[in-house]
Amino acid sequence: MTEQIDSVGERPSRVRAMLLTLPEELLSTRRDPLPRLSRPRWLARLPHLLIGYVAYLLSSIVVAQVSGAYHIHDKTAPLLGALTGVSILVTMWWPMVGWWLALGAAVGIAVAIHPNVPVGQPWPWIPIGVFTMAPVVLLVALRVPPRVTAAVVGTTVALTVAAEVGFRPAPAESTIVESLLVLGFAGVLGYVLRALRLARGRLVEQETLTEAERAQRTLLEERSRIARELHDVVAHHMSVISIQAQVAVHLAENPSEELKDNLAGIRGNALEALTELRRVLGVLRSEHPDDPANPHHPQPTLVELDALVANVRATGMEITTEIAGERRALSPGLELTAYRLVQEALSNCLRHAPGSRVEVGLAYGPRSLHLCVANSAPTRPAPPSPGAGHGLLGMRERTVMLGGELTAGPRPGGGYEVSVTLPLDPPPNAFAKESRDR
Repeated sequence: MTEQIDSVGERPSRVRAMLLTLPEELLSTRRDPLPRLSRPRWLARLPHLLIGYVAYLLSSIVVAQVSGAYHIHDKTAPLLGALTGVSILVTMWWPMVGWWLALGAAVGIAVAIHPNVPVGQPWPWIPIGVFTMAPVVLLVALRVPPRVTAAVVGTTVALTVAAEVGFRPAPAESTIVESLLVLGFAGVLGYVLRALRLARGRLVEQETLTEAERAQRTLLEERSRIARELHDVVAHHMSVISIQAQVAVHLAENPSEELKDNLAGIRGNALEALTELRRVLGVLRSEHPDDPANPHHPQPTLVELDALVANVRATGMEITTEIAGERRALSPGLELTAYRLVQEALSNCLRHAPGSRVEVGLAYGPRSLHLCVANSAPTRPAPPSPGAGHGLLGMRERTVMLGGELTAGPRPGGGYEVSVTLPLDPPPNAFAKESRDR
């Protein structure tokens, strides 16, 4: 109840603040260029050209009517016509300045024709007069808040009423209704177009934020999956250490008490580390109970690379493999990462390059492991793949985690290539450093 009273009390204060700032907004000289068309680019300046043509046309009509219908044959008519056209042009860059110029041109025309108003002719507006003010009001409404648009229309109509009440010549026709309808319509149309433009801008901004959030969510999911896989690897080795420490005391002949204590300490530390590891990382498992990377499934290694390639080749894709260097067992984390990188690269080939030829290269160096998966140009268009597009993100995360480097991009002759270099002895703080840099 108190919150409702506060909101009701704040409403008049907000209205009062808006009214106090309204004169300042009406007198503003702030530059606010009319937006260009975003597409097609070659028509970006089309609105400005059309408005320039309208300004020239209306200024010509003003000169013709002032000199013809109201018999003003000196230099006054061309000057007032030029001021009318200039006010429309200025409004494209300075909305409020353009409106004041248009208002000044309208007052000048009313004063100039006042002594020569024929019977049946309108005043203070000439027949085209309200329609010269309409584009100015429209351009103002496209760039200012609705309250300023209402003040512009209200001020213009109020001056029309005041002029007619106090100074209208007897033979002149009234223009109050005409000015109210035409200028009111221009103001409403400008408000609607402005609201649509702002809504479109907010929609583009929201889509950008959504895409960024989607990428961040994919990144976190990939990191979570990597953490679960590493949890399996580390937990396995910690369990082996614990069992070996427990068995070692029985394998030694007449073990000393010191040896027993050391082995018991090793086993205790291994069990404690395993408990802490499961407490910290094991919670990730409970969020994805059906994840294929679970404790009951051993993690894949490069030994299973041939089976992976054969599985993808069974889909009809032509794949060749080449292995250079002495093929040997590597650390479990490196084996798992290398396997996942090749697996993701082959999946991307299936999704984005159907019918292409794929080359898988694996090179064992003295200090690093090199992977390369390259495909030729696809022979048929790729089918839609909803939800895809973040595979490279996960591959980079896995590569950075081991302190490696990944490059990916189109090939000169067509197709795509992914190349990875993984150090056999990655720095222990590689992943932490990369996280801080981001």
